[in-house]
Order: sequence, then structure tokens, then C-alpha cells
Amino acid sequence: MIDPFNIQTGLYTIGAVLLMSQPAPADLALTGDLRVAVEGLPNRQGGVCLKIFSGRQGFPSENINVVDQACVAIDAIPLTVTFNDLAFGNYAIALYHDSNGDGQFNRGAFGIPTEGFGFSNNPAIRMGPAEFEEAMFLWAGAKAPITIQIQYSPWQL
Repeated sequence: MIDPFNIQTGLYTIGAVLLMSQPAPADLALTGDLRVAVEGLPNRQGGVCLKIFSGRQGFPSENINVVDQACVAIDAIPLTVTFNDLAFGNYAIALYHDSNGDGQFNRGAFGIPTEGFGFSNNPAIRMGPAEFEEAMFLWAGAKAPITIQIQYSPWQL
């Protein structure tokens, strides 16, 4: 039988009650507000469209593995976009400057982009878009924004 007046037994009982009243790790809300800063916009024409991907499949242009997306007007340069309550995890961001406001990432001859674009981690662009692994980052609630430098072809500006 437990003696409630025994200090050692009483402390164990209090500790057990406190532990049972805490939420289980699965109940914890591991989310945060992810801020994305877009730098290098030459003007306020059109808007910027962003997609956050949780996996390689579909990156960077299809909607497979897209966990959040937004197209926003350019109200300031540099532009900051906030994604609220994003679950912690590994992600990659792809974005483009929709300079003509048609809601599409426009390309010219041979598929060469006619609008600015960018990826998280700002990987060097060679032939074709960045790979998911090049743009992937761990989101764990950092206060500083993810900064993406938008890129343009020399003949676009």
C-alpha cells in the first residue's frame, strides 16, 4: 500500500501525475510560419508564384507533393511571403515572377524561360531546372526567412 505521507512515495506519485498530464509527442503541434524573402525583382509588374514541395516527384512545376502554394502581388521589393502553420520537415521551394500576370510560367523557344525564376538554396542553374535535392532544406521553425534570389536570362531584363 502507498503511504501518502511518505515523502519518497509522494514525490513519485506527483511525478507520475505530472507526466500523465503532459501531451504525448504525437500531440505536439510542430508547425511554424515560414517566411520566404524574394530578392532581385526588377519591378513590381505582375506577381510572384511560389510552390512548396515535400518530395522529389513533381518538382518544380507539377502539383505532385505540393504542400502549399501562393501567387501574390508584388507590394514591396524585396518581397516577403509567409506560409502559416507549415509542419516541420524537409521541403524545396520553386517560384517564378509572373511578370505578365497570366498565372503561367512562360517559356520561349526551346523551353527557355521568359520570366524570372528561383529555387530555395539558390542552386546554380545549368541546363534545366534545379533538382529537388539541390533546393531541399530542413524547416524546423527558424526565425530568419528563406531567401531566394530570382534569376533572369540576360535578354529578359
